[in-house]
Amino acid sequence: MTSTRAATLRPRGALMAVLAALLSALVSTLLLPAPHASAASLQEVTGFGSNPGALRMFRYVPDGLPAGRPVVVALHGCTQNAAGYGTGSGWTELADRWGFSLVLPQQQSGNNASLCFNWFQTGDIQRSQGEAASIAQMADRQLADASGDASRVYVTGLSAGGGMTSVMMAAYPEKFAAGGVVAGLPYGCAQAAGSPYVCMYVGATQTAQQWGDRVRAARPGYTGPWPTLTVFQGTADYTVKPVNMTDLMKQWTNVHGADQTADVSDTVGGYPHQVFRDPAGNAVVETYSITGMGHGQPVDPGSGAEQCGTAGAYILDVNLCAAYRMGRGWGLG
Repeated sequence: MTSTRAATLRPRGALMAVLAALLSALVSTLLLPAPHASAASLQEVTGFGSNPGALRMFRYVPDGLPAGRPVVVALHGCTQNAAGYGTGSGWTELADRWGFSLVLPQQQSGNNASLCFNWFQTGDIQRSQGEAASIAQMADRQLADASGDASRVYVTGLSAGGGMTSVMMAAYPEKFAAGGVVAGLPYGCAQAAGSPYVCMYVGATQTAQQWGDRVRAARPGYTGPWPTLTVFQGTADYTVKPVNMTDLMKQWTNVHGADQTADVSDTVGGYPHQVFRDPAGNAVVETYSITGMGHGQPVDPGSGAEQCGTAGAYILDVNLCAAYRMGRGWGLG
């Protein structure tokens, strides 16, 4: 009987010891500060303005971000949303790494069934109207809330978001220091081509002067400074043909008074890269031609210094992260 009782107590004693160890570990964990990376999260902001375009505003602000930091507006592509694009493109990761806040507008199905920003609708691409005005209001709200640097606001986007990036650069040039168009369209392309589909699949026949005039007409009387432009385009993109990158280059070199001959032609990450400078020698347009890439945002997942992003639908791992290249070019890093 005694030996039976001892055999019964030994497992209980072992169990109590295990429970005590687990309790100690749990208490120690609870007393530790939360990891910095998980402190920030995507937040929706309502009441940011009159919102004539009926868009939703989301933002990502790294924990403890000081005043006076830059703001990046990042516009998702069709079928995407703010959260997925922010993470997939690498922009939220870079916001943590470099210290800036991120505005992520989101389209609603009531505006566009495919969740595309309406870069081709006249009522959404003019100053003080529609979606363009809503996005401008979001940028203003974020600058006020975060005490951001109004001279360092940037806009970028993929596909339809890239088309809307061109809209924001043209309609609100005083608000943005630079823009980054990924697989997107020149400003006024749908109107110039007579159809958004002709613009996307064929391109519009316009001279550099005609392209530039469309931008100048979007902000009558404005004489500069104009945002600089960076473009990423896949050579195997059959949704937005590569001619659109050429037309973007023509449009914005013309706006800046530059010619259409590249001042730098080299490779970055193995891909053709060009830089166009204005008469004063400032880089005003930069292009990356991603050989063999289809329609999507270039990313390079990993933990390396130049890596960012997570591959997914229309977020393509090509060993070059567009967000990183844009951010470095804009001085965010």
